[in-house]
Amino acid sequence: MGIDEIVMAIHDSTLAEYVRGDVPGTEWLFPIIETVHILCLTIVFGSIAMIDMRLIGLVSRQVPFTSLYRELVPWTWWAFAGAAVSGSILATGKIQDYVYNPQFMAKFVLIALAGVNMVVFHAGAYRDVAHWDKAAATPAGARFAGTLSLGFWIAVVFCGRWVGFVT
Repeated sequence: MGIDEIVMAIHDSTLAEYVRGDVPGTEWLFPIIETVHILCLTIVFGSIAMIDMRLIGLVSRQVPFTSLYRELVPWTWWAFAGAAVSGSILATGKIQDYVYNPQFMAKFVLIALAGVNMVVFHAGAYRDVAHWDKAAATPAGARFAGTLSLGFWIAVVFCGRWVGFVT
C-alpha cells in the first residue's frame, strides 16, 4: 500500500468524516479538538520557553535550573502528548491537503530538530548541571541549546499557523 492509498484510507475514515463535520451534528467537533490542540500547544511552548529563557539567562535567574526544570517538564510532556493526539485527529480531516504541504512537513522536521537539540543538551551541558544549577549565568553550551530550542519552537508555531493559510 503506497502513501496515496494510506492518505485516501485516512481521508475516507469515519473519524475524518466526523472531524470534517460531514456527519450531521458533528460540525462542533473540529473547533473543540482544535481548542484542545491550541491549549496543549500553549502549555508546550510556554513551559519550553520558560526553560529556554532560564538557560539563556533572561528569566528566573535566582531559581535553580533543576527546580524550574523538574516543575515544568512533566507539564511539557503531558501537553505534548495531548497536542500530538489532538493534532493527529485534526489532520485526518484534511490529510490529502496536509501530507504534501511543505509547511506541514517543515513543522515536523522542526519538532524533530528540537528533539535532537534536547538530546544533545542532555548529553552535554546538562550532565554538569550540578556545577551551574544555581548560577544566574549558565554555560555557553546551555545558552546555545536554549537559544536553538526557542528558535525551533517559534518556527514550529509559525509553520503550524502557516499551514492553516495555505491549505
